[in-house]
Amino acid sequence: MGNGDFVYPSSSDRQCATHRVAIPPPQPFFMSFKNTLKETFFPDDPLRQFKNKTPSRRFILGLQYFLPILEWAPRYSFQFLKSDLVAGITIASLAIPQGISYAKLANVPPILGLYSSFIPPLVYAMMGSSRDLAVGTVAVASLLTASMLGQEVNAAQNPTLFLHLAFTATFFAGILQASLGLLRLGFIVDFLSHATIVGFMAGAATVVILQQLKGILGLDHFTHSTDIISVFRSVFSQIHQWRWESGVLGVGFLFFLLVTRYFSKRRPKFFWISAMAPLTSVILGSLLVYLTHAEKHGVQVIGNLKKGLNPLSFGDLVFTKPYITTCLKTGIITGIIALAEGIAVGRSFAMFKHYHIDGNKEMVAIGTMNIVGSCFSCYLTTGPFSRSAVNFNAGCKTAMSNVIMAIAVMLTLLFLTPLFYYTPIVVLSAIIISAMLGLIDYEAAIHLWNVDKFDFLVCIGAYIGVVFASVEVGLVIAVAISVVRLLLFVARPRTSVLGNLPDSTIYRNVEQYPNANHVHGVLILEIDAPIYFANSSYLRERISRWIDEEEDKLKATGKTSLQYVILDMTAVGNIDTSGISMLEELKKTTERRELKLVLANPGAEVMKKLNKSKFLENIGQEWIYLTVGEAVEACNYKLHTCKPEESQPWNNV
Repeated sequence: MGNGDFVYPSSSDRQCATHRVAIPPPQPFFMSFKNTLKETFFPDDPLRQFKNKTPSRRFILGLQYFLPILEWAPRYSFQFLKSDLVAGITIASLAIPQGISYAKLANVPPILGLYSSFIPPLVYAMMGSSRDLAVGTVAVASLLTASMLGQEVNAAQNPTLFLHLAFTATFFAGILQASLGLLRLGFIVDFLSHATIVGFMAGAATVVILQQLKGILGLDHFTHSTDIISVFRSVFSQIHQWRWESGVLGVGFLFFLLVTRYFSKRRPKFFWISAMAPLTSVILGSLLVYLTHAEKHGVQVIGNLKKGLNPLSFGDLVFTKPYITTCLKTGIITGIIALAEGIAVGRSFAMFKHYHIDGNKEMVAIGTMNIVGSCFSCYLTTGPFSRSAVNFNAGCKTAMSNVIMAIAVMLTLLFLTPLFYYTPIVVLSAIIISAMLGLIDYEAAIHLWNVDKFDFLVCIGAYIGVVFASVEVGLVIAVAISVVRLLLFVARPRTSVLGNLPDSTIYRNVEQYPNANHVHGVLILEIDAPIYFANSSYLRERISRWIDEEEDKLKATGKTSLQYVILDMTAVGNIDTSGISMLEELKKTTERRELKLVLANPGAEVMKKLNKSKFLENIGQEWIYLTVGEAVEACNYKLHTCKPEESQPWNNV
């Protein structure tokens, strides 16, 4: 049946054929508030597992929730032990040299790198939900600790106080991390977007690499600033103090580390070659220095490492002015960065193995291990990507691999620390540079450029801020740009004109579907966001502009004048009082221009508020429709009492 034969139904028939938009039943304020809190803080419904369980079973499930080891330990098998044993020994071979290297980067005694690879992994093995996360210190957090605490205390002039401040900052970081998990505030970490993390990590890695020029060139004095200009000024102002022996040794070991990593990437079965390379470098470097007495020719060595397990440090925490403010600021920034890295790494490997980790539970586990660690001479730890990747590739099955790594570190602390006396500092610098090169993800930056230029701007902003100012400034710049973008999304929502797809009742964006037909006398606008005080003025002005543009087009072509404005509110999930005022003003504006405002598919929350504000009575329930198609049909019925004119393509109007 063609359009010419189509007869519009009567008003009573249409009312029976169409469904009215329902107003949700009223809900008590307490119930509504409770549901809002639940959706905000408990989207994963963690209490679901306790429903319909006996008190004794609930108690056991509660223990297993906070101590996941009680869940997987009873099912632990010998086959799992064999896999975890190999993985634990492998990551220990990486953890020992990395721990010593990163401790030097943090300006704390090298032995703290081993302390921090002993106690925290044991705590995480009991409380963590990731099977693949390998716990230890990380370069970025180490650099942040050194730079931020160094603004208050010089590590070279007052090493004891600096060490105590590092413990205190770790304690505050742990308190923050555990609190975010317990209070279900993990979404705060989401303000560090993927683009922010890519740029920040690349910038921090660049800064860390530049800092290693001190070790590579064998310099005794070096700038405490982290920006690239200060570093280059410090390096090139001491050309006469460069030690070629140290440089040759550093470049040689760096080449060895990069070659082994490249080989392991090309042949994943030989992942252990790359994992063993740092420890191999330490052993070879120590032997070379010992046999050639290179320490007497300008090659700096670690020297004595204290033998024995972690001493207690709870009494060393500093809670007095003026240091507590610096420790608190350092703890907050390093804690959030470490948390973001640890959770991102854990989720990545959980995705590969098809299991789920609880982000809030991970926060509690990471926070607790840092609180406990700060009381046992450890500084900030998390789940570094490099160590976790080795753990994953080594075939770990459970968190027991962390326990085995901790045992290996414990044996090193008890019996093997004297062997590190001749370990050259330049080898540690080469290990750090090799690890940091992997954090400069230029492919991710190129991907951001291709997909989203604004995300690329966030990434570059973070990188430039870190490299040319400081780590803290770079982080602030990146977060600020991300927040500005978030505000733009909220304050400037997209609106688009809809047209009818041929031979259907479907209405879509005419820019996305050029073949969509315009309905004569009707302007259909889609709003793609909730309507709040932040965007209500913009939407009022933008909708008025759409109306002006549509009327100008119709006048230019001599077509039927505009009669109806339909707002598709499918994507409007909520509305506040400012948004309702905007709709009231828009209705008055359209009436002055002899136009009729029509709403299509407002949601439950929107309908509830429109009803309470009396806007439904103002506009009339008969001008609110369930679909855009029904709204267009009703408008056409009003426009054409006999038969409709044929719709014309949008680009022909």
